[in-house]
Amino acid sequence: MSEKPAPSRLGEFSLIERYFAPLATSIGAAHLQDDAAVFAPDTGCELVVTKDMLMAGVHFFENDPPFAVAQKALGVNLSDLAAKGAIPKGYLLGLGLSDDIGEEWIAEFCRGLKAVQDRFGIDLLGGDTISCPKGPLLSITAFGNVPIGDVVRRNTAVAGAKLYVTGSIGDAALGLKLRLDEGLAAQVGLSDAERDFLLDRYLLPQPRVSAADALRDYAVAAMDISDGLVGDLGHMCRTSKVQARVILEDVPYSSAASAMIAKNREFLETAISGGDDYEILAAIMPENCTAFENALTATGLAVTQIGDLQTLDAGQEQGTVELIWHDEPFILRGAAGFRHF
Repeated sequence: MSEKPAPSRLGEFSLIERYFAPLATSIGAAHLQDDAAVFAPDTGCELVVTKDMLMAGVHFFENDPPFAVAQKALGVNLSDLAAKGAIPKGYLLGLGLSDDIGEEWIAEFCRGLKAVQDRFGIDLLGGDTISCPKGPLLSITAFGNVPIGDVVRRNTAVAGAKLYVTGSIGDAALGLKLRLDEGLAAQVGLSDAERDFLLDRYLLPQPRVSAADALRDYAVAAMDISDGLVGDLGHMCRTSKVQARVILEDVPYSSAASAMIAKNREFLETAISGGDDYEILAAIMPENCTAFENALTATGLAVTQIGDLQTLDAGQEQGTVELIWHDEPFILRGAAGFRHF
């Protein structure tokens, strides 16, 4: 039996000219005809820089549509910027392509990048493409603006602050469970609409860019939830030397996630410990809670108070997160969050 021929693909420079150069619209990007871009923050601002890598088979499925893969790769970076109170301005793209990735995949991938660019008013500044044994391999470095001195850190949380999250928690992790087990949706009685909602939340995270202004104005600390609510809150507590209490029935779950949680406690653990939410976790002092809630509501973004931060007890381990479920302690039976290694 003869081997299936590799998809046709242009050479590197032709690919750049046809597909990537149209995404580089700023003057500093020079239509990707130079080895470097020129970029400066807006007057009175400083740059916030973040980087994420994604690999097929680890961060997305190998058969995921490239249009969605591109949106996820860029979206997770914009989520990091939003949590710092930064407004996105541009990005660099590193792309590793294996021989089985053809021009059609690249065209759809770039269409996905453009969809995110158009939505948030950013553009491609440059990057690099390489050949690799197994792809696609993606690396994006994103740049944002924040007024000088106003960046919101995750290691500045203080005892007494109230904990808030945007959107709903656990959808993506539960969507991944459905993706891995095609019969699970029927087993737990999900409607087609509920199943599709959870699958979409895993495939297409929504960076909460509209939260940036309110975070700068009111948050004492913030981060995006990429590795799971409990795990990421633990990171905030550990670096800030505080401990947290979370009332699990106050955590916002979508109707689809709630339907799964009602079937099995295991799904509650998945919801609060699984990754890929890309919602914002923020610490807000009590006197600013109402203003913070109003500011986010005005943007159309849901926000919910889920607990508070407390002084670290003597002898208590840094990063402690106390979970309460209907007035009783809730003990996680598995890992508290996604681990990269």
